[in-house]
Amino acid sequence: MMALKEYYIGIDIGGTKCAVSAGTDQMEILHSVYFATHTVNGPDYAITKILEGITELQKKFKERNLKAIGISCGGPLNSKTGTINSPPNLPGWDNIPIVDIIKEKTNTSTFIQNDANACALAEWKFGAGKGSNNMVFLTFGTGLGAGLILDGKLYTGTNDNAGEVGHIRLNNDGPIGHNKAGSFEGFCSGSGITKLAQLKAEEALNKGGKLSYCESYDELQGITTLQLANLANAGDKDALELFNISAKKLGIGLSVIIDILNPERIVIGSVYARNPQLFNGLTSEMIEKEALEGAWNVCKIVPAELGDKVGDIASLSVAIDGYSHLTFM
Repeated sequence: MMALKEYYIGIDIGGTKCAVSAGTDQMEILHSVYFATHTVNGPDYAITKILEGITELQKKFKERNLKAIGISCGGPLNSKTGTINSPPNLPGWDNIPIVDIIKEKTNTSTFIQNDANACALAEWKFGAGKGSNNMVFLTFGTGLGAGLILDGKLYTGTNDNAGEVGHIRLNNDGPIGHNKAGSFEGFCSGSGITKLAQLKAEEALNKGGKLSYCESYDELQGITTLQLANLANAGDKDALELFNISAKKLGIGLSVIIDILNPERIVIGSVYARNPQLFNGLTSEMIEKEALEGAWNVCKIVPAELGDKVGDIASLSVAIDGYSHLTFM
């Protein structure tokens, strides 16, 4: 009798939308179900929709053998107890035992990681980190967090706080990130670059001047990272100044990571991945100035490769990685 083909299910829980995807261990996405999280309805609504999505996929692929389920979600969470612990983008999700809920309903091994760790697994197995043994993944999205692959496995720390690099202070003052002015996240994230732009624009307006991307106080709140990146890529000097500041701070922050962890690859997502040309020169200059030569010489800094597909691939990677570490009695 022929063995059934195997598959995995990945669940990507976001503040705006969720995805439930079926895929193989070679990352062939078989089918995905998407729906709005509707956080105002609390966790019960989204969990019901997740379970409906799993049931839909199980029916669709009943000729296949479901091996494991993986969940990717913004932290804080506890990967060991399988609970989601009040992430800022999921109001009401307080100590939700999501792994137990799904395991009980599906009778399938279920695993969870925060989104930075899940993306690190995805880029390591299927993207820009493929073939490396020591890799750091930096989100560089709305916020800044890291996922760490050390000696060929995900490192999460004592209680899932490993990789919270956005909290490192790089300056005594500056844009706020991680509730700390002058933090790594404050200078090197989409929200941080926007805050930096607002600070610079307000400073200019207070002196009776203006900057290209903000000509009045009314425009301060409308500044976006995308707008700034487009202007910088077109050579606008005011926007370029912001990215030059971010690029230098990125170099300083990466130097700390390089000196402590000695990775062979650092993979950076989102804002950096879409605009590496705005960072590379100054970032490399700072690394050569700040990091140990023996460590930066063996480290490549590359943009993430998985792009918009990363959410689906990340949650599936959590399932695949979790299953690979199961010990059978």
